[in-house]
This record gives sequence, structure tokens and C-alpha cells, in this order.
Amino acid sequence: MRLPDREDPVTTKHLLDPELHPLLELFPPFDLDDEQLGLMRNSPAMMMEPGDPAEAGVTREEIHADGGGGPDVRALLYRPSGKTASGAGYLHIHGGGYVLGTPEASDATNLEICARLGVVVLSVDYRLAPEHPIPAPLDDCYTGLAWLHAKAPALGVDRERIGIGGESAGGGLAAALAIRARDAGEYAICHQHLTYPMLDDRTGTPEQPGDPVVGEFIWTRESNQYGWRSYLGDAPARPPQVPGRLEDFTGLPATWMATAALDLFRDENIEYALKLMEAGVRTELISYPAACHGFQMVPGTELAGRYARDHLHALARGLGVPVPS
Repeated sequence: MRLPDREDPVTTKHLLDPELHPLLELFPPFDLDDEQLGLMRNSPAMMMEPGDPAEAGVTREEIHADGGGGPDVRALLYRPSGKTASGAGYLHIHGGGYVLGTPEASDATNLEICARLGVVVLSVDYRLAPEHPIPAPLDDCYTGLAWLHAKAPALGVDRERIGIGGESAGGGLAAALAIRARDAGEYAICHQHLTYPMLDDRTGTPEQPGDPVVGEFIWTRESNQYGWRSYLGDAPARPPQVPGRLEDFTGLPATWMATAALDLFRDENIEYALKLMEAGVRTELISYPAACHGFQMVPGTELAGRYARDHLHALARGLGVPVPS
């Protein structure tokens, strides 16, 4: 189902890498609202078929983590079947503006991480806003982290080598999870792996509009505000749910972050990385030129290939496993 185009003309397409133009065909510019959310959730573009785990040398199974006082949390568990496990674990959190997405949409990425790095991956199917605003999504991610720590010995995972990460809202939830885990002191996280994370509810507001060349494609200012309103509900905007409002960055895990020159989140990502550095947190930030939100999803492009290498190598270093050739 094709979403309706926005009426305002594209003004920054000339700044976008031509190899990424097919992404604009798949996701023409639009502003998310209640009506568009229903269309998006039922769009073929959002319903990606999972890959073949046996072909990748991986076993994949659905698990349900005990939610304690809340509902159980569904997740996909990936384990290397054709090679010795590396002893590391990775909690993955999918993107979708806090209102969209499933673990299945990230299946190819998680199969590759598991197969090439020998890492046990758990991808959480957290509850979505607006039906489930905070604290539900972060609670579900915390339940996933607790499950991974509890099952670590049986999975052959070293509890000191568990990392977390995600893309867009998944990256925002990973950053929030790192803050919550630090403050609670229950579960160690050795690395956070953030791809253009959605961190700050103020981005794109009239008070903080940002650079006019960002946010034209895929994820706009209006969509961003819809996502944050849906996620926050009636709750105040504060950490850990809103990492961009955090004041104390000490004690957070070593961080790898990717952003893009035309992504709405570019400036908040750079600011967050700088604050991590100022707090003494080991931090690597990469910005991809002429790229927009979702740029790595266009297969066969130079940018997607570069991101794939950077992301996989950085995750290997962060989890203490051999860097793939």
C-alpha cells in the first residue's frame, strides 16, 4: 500500500546520495498521524519475511520472558549452531518511532550478527505506543535484559560481555535501558550500539527546529512529534525514557553511535555523543555523508556497505570478539 505524498515539495533531494533515491520510492515523504499509523502498520514495506536461519548457521526460536508484575515479553533468540559461540550476548531493540515495528523486521541483521560474530542475540518485541505509552516499552526491554542475564550460563554467555543496541527508536530505548540499568545497578552492560538513536523529544519542535536541511526524508519533524506524543502520553519528559534530557552521563557503557548528515536526529546524536565523551565514556561517533534516516536499508549501495562493515566491526570490538574479515 503506497502512502500519500506530502504536498510540500522536496527541497533537499540534491543533497542526498543518488544511490539512496530508491528509498524515497519505497517511503515517499509523509507525516505520521493516527490514520497514517494504521496504513504503515499494514504496509508490505513493514512486513518483511524472516530469513532462513539454517542457511546462516543459526538457530532461531521464539521465547517469552517472565515480566514479573507485568506481561510476559515475546522475543526472538538467535544462537550460533555451526560454530563455537563467542561467549558474548547482544540485546537488540527494533526501531519504528516507538509506534511501529517488530523483531522480524531486523531478522537479516540479527542473523548476520549471530552467524559472523558467534554472538547470542535476543531481539525484544516490546509493546508499542500509543496503545502502550511509557513505561511499558522500556519495561519490556528491561525484562529482556533480565532474561538474558538470567539465562546467560545456559546460553554460554559471559554476563560481563552483554551489549545492547538498536536503530532509531530502538537506539533511543537502548540508551534509556543503559541509563536505567546503571541507576538500578542490577545488570551489567559492556557496550551500547546506537544507530541514529531517537533521544530527545524537543527535536523538531518550534522551540528547537534544528537545521532546515535535515528531516526531509523518511522521518520528519511532524512524525517525530507524533512518535514522542504517543510514547510519552501524559507522563513528563525526563530520563531515562528521554535520554536527551539526561544530566549525569557518568558510568554509562562504552558507546558506538552512527548518524547521518540529513537525518533529523543528527544534531541530538552529536550532542549526546559529546556529553558521553565529556563524562569520560569511551565513545565513537560516525556520521555518514549525503545520507538520510534508514540509509543502510538500501542494499548494494556504497553507504550501506560501509555502514555494514563499520557496525559489525564496532560491535565485535565492543563485545570482545574477533573482528570479522
